[in-house]
Formats: sequence, C-alpha cells, structure tokens
Amino acid sequence: MATSRRKTGPGRWQGAVIVDVVFEDGLLFLAVQNIGDAPARSVSVRFDRALPGVGGRIDVATLALFRNIEFLAPRKSIRTFLDTTESWFARAAPTRFAARVTYVDAAGRRRSATVAHDLEIYRDIGYVRCGANEGGKDGSAT
Repeated sequence: MATSRRKTGPGRWQGAVIVDVVFEDGLLFLAVQNIGDAPARSVSVRFDRALPGVGGRIDVATLALFRNIEFLAPRKSIRTFLDTTESWFARAAPTRFAARVTYVDAAGRRRSATVAHDLEIYRDIGYVRCGANEGGKDGSAT
C-alpha cells in the first residue's frame, strides 16, 4: 500500500524525515526523526529563523546536529533541548518557525520536506515536574 508521503506533487508529502517539537513536563525539545521504514543519508535541516534557546543563550538552529547527520536509521530520532516553556514565553521568543529537511533516501533520491511549527500551542499546557519538592519554583527547598 503506497503512502502519500512518498508521492510528489502539490500538497503531497515527500519525506520520511521530519523535525518535530517534543513537549515533556514543561521542557521543549527539537527532534530530527526518520518516520520511514528505510534509512536516510546526508540529513540536514535549515530553519527559517534563529531559535534562541536554552534561556536565550544559544541559537539552537545553528547546532551541528542540523548541518549533517550522515546516517539516520529507520524509526530513529535524535533530539536536543530547546528551552523550558517558562523561559521561552517569558522572553517573547518567536513561536512560529519552519524547518526544511533534506536527505537522500534508500534509493539514492534527494528528498526534502518543510515542516511548520507554532509553539504557541504549548503556552497554556499544565504540567507537573516529577520529583519536585514543595517550596521553590524549581523544586528546590526554600
């Protein structure tokens, strides 16, 4: 059974490698994921804007992870920490961005796909940090 992600043309998904945002307990991560059943080679990601993560100290979009992943196994994901939601929204960091992923598929064809994200959906999600003590905001005793 063919899937639409393997077909080309307007409105058709062309890629099996994506960049996703992962939200866990108030933490945001960026993940390069091979959602396909075959390996991908020469994976690179270009973002349409800077992503001032880790409290605004680094541009996460410039990490080596996004320049070249020589081999990404099927169903494998590599992720990096972006920021906490508290820090991201307190700094009024950009919520919308797009990531263009390019790679070579198992048949040797160059593939690409653009994935758009809006972090605004995570602004009001409640969460509980496991292991946090009563007292300080970060779980430390005051």
